[in-house]
Amino acid sequence: MDWNRRGCSRRGHVLYEPVEPDIRTLVRADTALGTAWRCLRCGDFVLDVPTSTGPAADAPRPPRGKALRSRLIMRLLAVERVFRFVLVGLGAFAVWKFSNSQHALQDLFEDNLSIFRPVARHYGYDLDNSSVVTTIRKFFSYRRSTLDAAAIALGVYALIELVEAVGLWLAKRWGEYFAAVATALFLPIEIYELTEHATKFKIATLVLNVIAVLYLVLTKRLFGLRGGDRAYEAMLNSESLISEMLADRAPAAVAAAPAEPRPQPDSDTVTVTVPTAAPEQTVLLSPPDQGRDPGIVQA
Repeated sequence: MDWNRRGCSRRGHVLYEPVEPDIRTLVRADTALGTAWRCLRCGDFVLDVPTSTGPAADAPRPPRGKALRSRLIMRLLAVERVFRFVLVGLGAFAVWKFSNSQHALQDLFEDNLSIFRPVARHYGYDLDNSSVVTTIRKFFSYRRSTLDAAAIALGVYALIELVEAVGLWLAKRWGEYFAAVATALFLPIEIYELTEHATKFKIATLVLNVIAVLYLVLTKRLFGLRGGDRAYEAMLNSESLISEMLADRAPAAVAAAPAEPRPQPDSDTVTVTVPTAAPEQTVLLSPPDQGRDPGIVQA
């Protein structure tokens, strides 16, 4: 799949007119139907008017190739963060509502439990000592201050997930740093939860978060790894279409450049050919200096 053309089919072509004549000729072509401009994302020539003009250094840099695939992965991570935000946010709201109606809910629970108790006793099931009822009664035993603190903690965690989602979806550099740090900070908590009670969902979540942190740190060159921010910016610049065209044109320009002339002897140096039986040898006679015999320098 050509991700560059797919991106243009969804977002449109990116046309730009550089003010430099030598660079403008690389992205412009005159056809029988009119002037065509080369898209900076997919590289195709399009019969349309550039949306902007200016120096080549200020040309837009739409994600291409690896950068475009990386943006897709970032948005998948952002969708997963949005799912967490919704789930944790609903949990925070539920805990907050529970803390405000704790006693009323406890009375309602006990009244309904008395209805189901004879049915459970008929089938030999001890409803009062079941794990579900024990867990629910444990929640009713919590103080309201504890429940409010839990609701606030869940709300903060939900906001963190939302900030991660926004930063990753917009492919912002700060979003990549924020997501890497926030995800790494919660890894010890997830590991502790696995030691207490391991489930397939918890294991899958931990593995996904570890992979996400490693991917962000390594591929995005965060915290100075693999050259850091400068190397990452250089990689993005090298993937831009204008940079690629200039790089391809450089070897051809070097090959077409005239050869440098060979250095000529000084004007006060005389070239003499000495005939011998062997092949001719060219020597350079240096002019005599005062008080010194002339020297012969063999070329």
